[in-house]
Amino acid sequence: MRRRFAIMFGIGIAAIVAIVGIILYVQRGAHVELTGQILKVRTAALDDRSSVAVLDFRFSNPADVNFVVRTVTVVLEQPDGNQLQGATVSELDAQRLFEGLPLLGQKFNRTLMMQEKITAHSSQDRMVAARFEVPVSALEARKRLLLRIEDVDGPITELSEK
Repeated sequence: MRRRFAIMFGIGIAAIVAIVGIILYVQRGAHVELTGQILKVRTAALDDRSSVAVLDFRFSNPADVNFVVRTVTVVLEQPDGNQLQGATVSELDAQRLFEGLPLLGQKFNRTLMMQEKITAHSSQDRMVAARFEVPVSALEARKRLLLRIEDVDGPITELSEK
């Protein structure tokens, strides 16, 4: 009787492990997340007390589901560890910014905007411009810039400047 119980218990445990393994295998692409890197950062002064940073970046969506952008923010991390959030610039204002500040060079990519769908298993190059209420010297002396992209369902992807 004891031996029969041990055999049945072992079969039950093996069945549970197999079912959990199958569920995890089937759900492997359901994790919503972007991966990528910041390729280039350009800075320029707007006036004595404010500046702009333009981030060109590449990202991909390895998941089986679309990533829908809720917000895009750029955060300046200063050498002392303080963080300042920049005011993200719209696509139309970014075009005017490049026209008005030739120091930034040319605009290579479209701006990543709110409510934009990033399809599953796709890769794209985009840009984001953000205004900071600090002089350009403080922006250039930064520790790093962080790009935060939030999905409408909650997950946040953070790309860091190297």
